[in-house]
Amino acid sequence: MHKRRKALALAAAGTSAVLALTACGGGGGSDEGGTKEVTWVINSLPSTWAAISSAGGSVYTVQMLSGVLPYTGQWQPDGTYEYDLTVLAEEPKVINDDLDAGPFQYSITLAEDAVWSDGTPMTGDDLRVTWMMGSSPDEGYCTTCDPRSTTTADMIEKIEVDGKTATVTLKEGLADPEWMGMFDAHNVAGGFYPAHLAEENGWDIDDPDQLGEYYTWLHDTRPEFSGGPYMIVDGDLENQVVKEPNPEWFGEEPKLDRIIMTYNTDEGTFINAFQNGEIDGANPAQYSEDIVTQLQDMGEGVTLTIAEGNIWEHVDINLGNEFLKDKELRTAIFTAINRDQIAERNFGATYPEYELKNNHIFGSDSQYFEDHITESGQGSGDVEAATEILEEAGYEIEDGTLTLDGEQVGPFRLRSTDTVVRNNSLQLIQAQLNEIGIETTIELTDDLGTMLAERDYDIVQFGWSGTPYFATSAAQFWDSESESNFGGLANDDVDEAAEGSATALTLDEAAVKANEAVAAVVPEAYVLPIMAEPNYFFVNDRLANVQDNLQSSYRATYNIGEWDIAQ
Repeated sequence: MHKRRKALALAAAGTSAVLALTACGGGGGSDEGGTKEVTWVINSLPSTWAAISSAGGSVYTVQMLSGVLPYTGQWQPDGTYEYDLTVLAEEPKVINDDLDAGPFQYSITLAEDAVWSDGTPMTGDDLRVTWMMGSSPDEGYCTTCDPRSTTTADMIEKIEVDGKTATVTLKEGLADPEWMGMFDAHNVAGGFYPAHLAEENGWDIDDPDQLGEYYTWLHDTRPEFSGGPYMIVDGDLENQVVKEPNPEWFGEEPKLDRIIMTYNTDEGTFINAFQNGEIDGANPAQYSEDIVTQLQDMGEGVTLTIAEGNIWEHVDINLGNEFLKDKELRTAIFTAINRDQIAERNFGATYPEYELKNNHIFGSDSQYFEDHITESGQGSGDVEAATEILEEAGYEIEDGTLTLDGEQVGPFRLRSTDTVVRNNSLQLIQAQLNEIGIETTIELTDDLGTMLAERDYDIVQFGWSGTPYFATSAAQFWDSESESNFGGLANDDVDEAAEGSATALTLDEAAVKANEAVAAVVPEAYVLPIMAEPNYFFVNDRLANVQDNLQSSYRATYNIGEWDIAQ
């Protein structure tokens, strides 16, 4: 069956141009009549089998599930939005956006031939169960669900199901300027889940406790179901997953017989494995100057692209630490950190076009961009200013050690995942903080999601993977009730602005509120953005129809059903 897709022309704010370095020649292809197999690298471990939770909400989990979860649409590499009219019968439509006439409503209708891998038809109940699992426990649908962001789901009053159609009604007085994203590739689930599997396992999705059991099962159990072109037939969360075509897929038949997604956290092995034909490509979440240089020098047989992506690196502080509860101390820490030094060390040689990020939500090329960082002095590396902040707050630096009332402040645990970029960054931050008498110990982790969910850090560097959507970003990052507000910020002004952004009627109104949220966060010295990190992607020229998508957490796997071996 021909895959039916139609583009909806919604321009992405802040789309970056891609620097493409493509060599001629190369490309082996599959043997005549042989198995068409591809091995793709995911450069860290997924924590769970589902991405809804705060522990599972990483790009590694999302990419591991690529080709398995169905979704209603997604942003394309060129910054346009496409509804997936393989999964949908028609484009979703707004029923009412006049709040004076009644609540905001829209409807979604799934394709008549859309089925799960066991042959069960997809229905509006699949959308409804995904919504309930993505809602906060206070909404009463799921007592033990802990989704990483609940803003959009909690705005919904009800979802009424009529076979393939789900009609979504928001709570009185609320609007959603990005309503089309509720069940698309960029939501907290990365798509939507089957409702009928809960019933088959004996769980009633309308019982909050039993829905919680289903939610836990989805996170703990390797999915044998699929609503996409591929299904996982083997694998675990420590080594790899193996995907083969879904025999009940109702779209265009996938081209590959097998895709092996191997988890490899050792960047130093990428080049040898690539040259030896052990892997076909990767879209790592973190930049590596050394790997990029080697790929640039490789010559034939490889396509490499580099561009500023939607993953932005930042330093966060855990407000649960007894010392770090002090805003003046946090401000001094952020003032002492030198962002430009970090960026230059990591990216200066191979991506000199880098730009520091001065707004947590909007890039400098967005029409909504406002610089909220420069005047604050945070990230400037101004040791003299940082020292002055500390002295005015009653701190002293005695023999190179920061003290308060004679007691050493810290030491603090400085954490991140084990990548070249973050190792470089943490070493620089450690040295920079040492200049104001703060001792830190560097501790690395291979389980970012769990570390963040358990607040097992004092200071941490990690990245947020964004999309062109922004209305709910402030709420996900900083709302006092958000599961993704890992460090525990509670600020009424931030909450009010974040809610206003998420529930605005238009994107312009949402942007105003989003900037208000950023303006309220900066004085808290809670999150210091460094930059939107350049992302690199490389692929063996034996593959066809594989390209990076910097608008999506799925990255190059966003169109995995179209991957093929070059002829």
